[in-house]
Amino acid sequence: MKAIILSAGQGKRCLPLTSETPKCLLPVDLDHTILTWQISVLTAAGITECVVVSGFEAGRIDEELARKRLSSARTIYNPFYDVSDNLASVWCALPEATEDFLLINGDTLFAPATVRRLLASHATITVTISQKARYDADDMKVRVSDELVCQIGKHLNPTCADGEAIGMTLFRGSGRDCFAETVYRSLRRPGGRDLWYPAALDELARGDGLTVSHCSTDAWCEVDVPSDLQQARQAVQRWRSTGAPHLAAVS
Repeated sequence: MKAIILSAGQGKRCLPLTSETPKCLLPVDLDHTILTWQISVLTAAGITECVVVSGFEAGRIDEELARKRLSSARTIYNPFYDVSDNLASVWCALPEATEDFLLINGDTLFAPATVRRLLASHATITVTISQKARYDADDMKVRVSDELVCQIGKHLNPTCADGEAIGMTLFRGSGRDCFAETVYRSLRRPGGRDLWYPAALDELARGDGLTVSHCSTDAWCEVDVPSDLQQARQAVQRWRSTGAPHLAAVS
């Protein structure tokens, strides 16, 4: 199975850390950056190919993959990264969606168990969600009914949210084609280039609903701002000590 990792953006909210370095290359321990942690966990879970959508400082990502000899990973370039949001990155990657695949945000870190649980789903589209006591405007919130996501988006009322999507979705069989068609349609709309790809998921969710894979709050994290990086490093240290010591160092 293939994983598509969306790492084209600069990560401006992480400035000055990302002034010259893509956010995905920020270090989370002595052995791993955000990106190489993702690839290591995915490879350990049985993913055979990782396609990284690059943009800002794309050459540095190529250099990192070559330096660490990650032969299972390669990049494709999104030339629109600085004038669009990540729906355009998904569009660039759709030619890669010829087999079942995972779609992963470039700033989401996760424990190995999170990937294994998601891969156990045989549904056509499965969205990984996490639940907590309160949600805010920046969370990619979801509404869930009968274990199906029926709405997804940052626009949802935080007080009505049933969870948040962590940025890891599995597509199988007909779900690949349905998602691709919805991405194409969404991107052609006025303002389409400014959309996040969950806008396409929301359209599908409002139809038949999307299957849920649950993830505890301590089994994932994301790096949006500099203060998140320390929390991410603590999470990686915890995962390595309790569930991922087998991950190969990629130095």
